[in-house]
Amino acid sequence: MKKWMVWMLAGAMALSLAACGGDSTSKDQSASAETAAVTLTGQWADSERLAEIQAAGKIVMGTSADYAPFEFHAQIDGTDTIVGFDISLAQKVADALGVELEVVDMAFDNLLLGLDNGDFDFVMATLSSTPERAKQVDFTTPYYKGGQVILVRAEDADTYTTQESLAGCPVAVQRGAIQVPIANEIAGEENVVQLVKVSDMVTELMGGKVEALFLDNTIAAGYDTLYDELVMNDIGIEYDSDGNVAAVKKGDTDLAGFISEIFDGLSDEEVNQLMGEAQKLAGIGEEE
Repeated sequence: MKKWMVWMLAGAMALSLAACGGDSTSKDQSASAETAAVTLTGQWADSERLAEIQAAGKIVMGTSADYAPFEFHAQIDGTDTIVGFDISLAQKVADALGVELEVVDMAFDNLLLGLDNGDFDFVMATLSSTPERAKQVDFTTPYYKGGQVILVRAEDADTYTTQESLAGCPVAVQRGAIQVPIANEIAGEENVVQLVKVSDMVTELMGGKVEALFLDNTIAAGYDTLYDELVMNDIGIEYDSDGNVAAVKKGDTDLAGFISEIFDGLSDEEVNQLMGEAQKLAGIGEEE
């Protein structure tokens, strides 16, 4: 993976607890540059699928906007707008096609179903590539790889330091996320609470209703930074995934290939700039 991935693993981020779309579906037009006619060349010149998207004048992305700094809500010029690192990468895809980017916000666990139903062209939502998901959708090349950790109350930081220490304990995960089978194996399926939004998970933890949250390390690091009463612990979780990817409908190979080409063509400097902008929008300040 690129050097910027290693840099990201060490970053501590402050996250907003603002609610996202929940179980409802909403559409937000992302802030973007004016689109212009683009003539595709090379292997994409004769792609009927990409020509279809260009004819529509837009490409539609599905996401769950409660995962700053990857995808989240922010006030831009007084307007509630979905922004973040994933959104910026998706905008690169739209720009390369010469179309507008439309973002559909819904609950994470409904995204792949919505993709299969044709509600959007592709999904980006800090989605991990797994063999099980590969049976439902096709993936692009990875654009980010994080780690899996737990978030606990500071008073319990020395209690929950190993996977064994969480056996039989009530824990929380985001419904449909890669952390679900991980938590099931470590804590026992009967002890795992699945919630729609990460902010709800944090509320349950701080209220003493669960003992730990299973999260991506970049997200957990943000809550660790934001709240003195929360601590991120690395308990040595290993999982089967190549990293975060965009997903397309099964068989939509041209779109998957085109998006992969955009991801692979980004330099480390470009990626770091996009991540820095997303962090700033998420309220992440420099250390004093």
